[in-house]
Amino acid sequence: MTPGSGTILETQGLSARYGEVEALRAVDIAVTEGELVAVLGPNGAGKSTLLRSIMGLTNARGTVRFRGRTLPSRDPVAVARHGIVLVPEGRGIFGPMSVAENLQLGAYQIGGRGVEFERRRTRVLTLFPRLKERLGQAAGSMSGGEQQMLAVGRALMADPQLLLLDEPSLGLAPRVTAEILETLGQLNREGLSVVLVEQKAPLALKLARRAYIMANGHVTAAVDTAEIKSHEELARFYLA
Repeated sequence: MTPGSGTILETQGLSARYGEVEALRAVDIAVTEGELVAVLGPNGAGKSTLLRSIMGLTNARGTVRFRGRTLPSRDPVAVARHGIVLVPEGRGIFGPMSVAENLQLGAYQIGGRGVEFERRRTRVLTLFPRLKERLGQAAGSMSGGEQQMLAVGRALMADPQLLLLDEPSLGLAPRVTAEILETLGQLNREGLSVVLVEQKAPLALKLARRAYIMANGHVTAAVDTAEIKSHEELARFYLA
């Protein structure tokens, strides 16, 4: 595990249930500082539950460590204060509120104003120029791609140390998907640690150095993405 100087995130024995259904089974993953890791697998594999469990949004068992410190379970606010931010599947933006107001909510920990707030907002609007053109527009009236840009931008307003993304390409046109994922790649090259859950595996594999393959709630393989040179090789990992 290169790059970086050590492990930023580690899970050990992470398990979760939804009623009688075991959605996550003793999952162990690790992410190093400055790394972009993809989590791949079919629908129902447990990928979203993994991110939600890291974030403290599920009643999970096991251990999540961030920079060597054990994170509290069932306390997403405390997890966010450590510097972990989740962009959920479905974006989770506040549709009736304006783009500017959504971005302001992302910076709630610093009060949504001041020099640091403006620095972060300028950065987001540089990354996503279309948001700058729509600051006064209701977020729910924008296109799906623009809403996804806003969801990522709002997460960046919290100045995360680790960004978790759940299916950022869901429902988006290929061109918009490529644009958003390229921005994520840029952020990673600048040092942001990222865990990317993505159905479009070939796109994720272009960005990630490593990937965890999941099926039926557990990790079936951990691979260096350089080892996956074809769809056939990827399918082999899915079917392992």
